[in-house]
Amino acid sequence: MRTIKSQHRAQNAPIADLTTYRALPTNSVEHLDPFLFLNHHGPQTYPAHNRGLPFGPHPHRGFETVTFILEGDIMHQDSGGHQSVIAAGGIQWMTAGRGLIHSEISSDEFKQTGGPLEILQLWVNLPASLKMTEPNYIGVQESDIPAVALDEGRVIIHAVSGEWAGTAGAVQPLTDMSLATINFRQGGRLNLTIPAERTIFCYVIRGRFRLNGQETEMRRLVEFNADGDEFQAEALTDDAVLLLGHAAPFNEPIVAAGPFVMNSEAEIRQAYADYRAGKFGTWQG
Repeated sequence: MRTIKSQHRAQNAPIADLTTYRALPTNSVEHLDPFLFLNHHGPQTYPAHNRGLPFGPHPHRGFETVTFILEGDIMHQDSGGHQSVIAAGGIQWMTAGRGLIHSEISSDEFKQTGGPLEILQLWVNLPASLKMTEPNYIGVQESDIPAVALDEGRVIIHAVSGEWAGTAGAVQPLTDMSLATINFRQGGRLNLTIPAERTIFCYVIRGRFRLNGQETEMRRLVEFNADGDEFQAEALTDDAVLLLGHAAPFNEPIVAAGPFVMNSEAEIRQAYADYRAGKFGTWQG
């Protein structure tokens, strides 16, 4: 069984009137290669006639964003011509690659009527060989994400990417990365084999768990050592939810500056120059 290296508490980092907890990076952990960044927005309830999410047009290069819409919705638009509204239970997988501009705002309906909102946004790195790949966007509604029931229905895996209990996820990513949100009823147990050389990404969205023998609770990022291949989770409360992923580390230099993640300072400077020169596409909003 893998041992737990540390538990990292997500830090309160509100954005305008949006409740936000940053789980990665924090004062205690910089990244878990190739997982770079996680913001947990909400849960909160928006009133009617609200301004919605504050993420207007902004650029990215060199990595991918995976956004999990737990409550509410997100209207995505980017300079590659992609546009969609993804509702609760769905995900958005955007490959920034060589560069694009996108916005993530609430739908007109949500801004009109309000309601509950809870969203996770995860940044995952791209290796040097793929950092300048063609940008892409995939929006997947809840109904198109395979759900795998285990432990007599007390564990439900929502398979986003990779393979989970023999079921392929909804997205086939550029790299070998498995991601899922997993819902537990109290007492539900999950046992997985994850090779020791792969980085585990484990974030407690809701509830309390016993993970590989240690108790943990909501808004905790659990960091594992690379000393075993057995992962065990047991829910200690009802309505407990994990974000779980695993991937092989790239073991490459990581240089991040604002919205860009590259392998060197020179590449960061080039990203800013390319953005100013209009090479990230034209915003049509």
